[in-house]
Amino acid sequence: MVPKKLRPLVPYLKRYRTGLAWGALCVLFTNGIAVQFPQVLRHATNDLHTGVTSHKLLKYALTVVGVFLAKGIFQFLTRWIVIGISRDIEFDLRNDLFAHLERLSYSYYQRNRTGDIMARATNDLNAVRNLLGPAIMYSANTIVFTALAVSYMFKISPRLTLCAFVPLPVASIIIQYFGRQIHERFERIQAMFSDISARAQENFSGARVIRAYVQEQAEIAAFESANKEYIRRSLGLVRLMGMLWPTLELMLGVAVVIVLWLGGRQVLLGKMDVGDFVAFNTYMAQLMWPVIALGWVINIFQRGTASMARINEILTEQPEIKDEIGSSDHRVIEPSKDQSSPTTAESVQIARSPDHPMARSSSPDHPITRSSDHSLSRSPI
Repeated sequence: MVPKKLRPLVPYLKRYRTGLAWGALCVLFTNGIAVQFPQVLRHATNDLHTGVTSHKLLKYALTVVGVFLAKGIFQFLTRWIVIGISRDIEFDLRNDLFAHLERLSYSYYQRNRTGDIMARATNDLNAVRNLLGPAIMYSANTIVFTALAVSYMFKISPRLTLCAFVPLPVASIIIQYFGRQIHERFERIQAMFSDISARAQENFSGARVIRAYVQEQAEIAAFESANKEYIRRSLGLVRLMGMLWPTLELMLGVAVVIVLWLGGRQVLLGKMDVGDFVAFNTYMAQLMWPVIALGWVINIFQRGTASMARINEILTEQPEIKDEIGSSDHRVIEPSKDQSSPTTAESVQIARSPDHPMARSSSPDHPITRSSDHSLSRSPI
């Protein structure tokens, strides 16, 4: 299900569905390889516990290098494909937006400020591109890796896995609250950015009028006040984001403490191997970046949603005069046979024929021509 404000992006995503399918395949390979690293540590810990040899160390070291090398290749392909598609969609969306602005009526530009349109065509489009690129990529990586990691963790210890995800409901509530607040604050920030852009454009275009009425200092003071308000709103969003990431990390830290406490007791009691405990904790450490990325994705997603809503306001605007050319109900009015004008070939034939009345009327001996020449010769000009 696509959110209502993001539905205008569906046609653009369908246009690049083949590339997105390859990107999704690279995401699966990237995270499928990444989850194998704790398994390598698990076997290495259990194997080296019985005895350490140079052959074993070389074997497991090369395995770790191979895992990270393969992961790096597919991770590069993922970024190259997904981020590249986001740039292509931004290019298409920018062209469609500009073409639509060219079709809008003059009254639309009387109602809307030029700076506001410029802000939507630049800053808002950049936020939408981040939504289509990094937000989609990190969301897919987080979902796939978390699903694979949890399945491996559940195989190691179902009880320990359930205890590790006890803080999950609290984190869900926090994410919903912060996401709503980020969306509202970013909308206010973008509105203020549009006002600053419009004020700057009006001052540049009306510099002569400002100087004529000696309003330089007043406009400087108004522009400074608008920038201070923009800074104040931006700092409010930054403070909110500064609270989101530590809160999510705190939830993950609580889960790690639970794992260390319960898992350590099971190892001491002999109910869990040391290798399994190492692998489980490695999965918990690997989940730290997806949790951090989740907070960043929430920020990008809410920014992109707000920006797409602002861009869609322009795209849904209808011109007052619509071009009917190419429509099914368009009718071309052709002249009747009685009122049809001669073609080019017929006109040449008429001009060459001395017996045709129209040819005689254009000859220099015709009375109409002579009277016209006579009137022109008597003209005071």
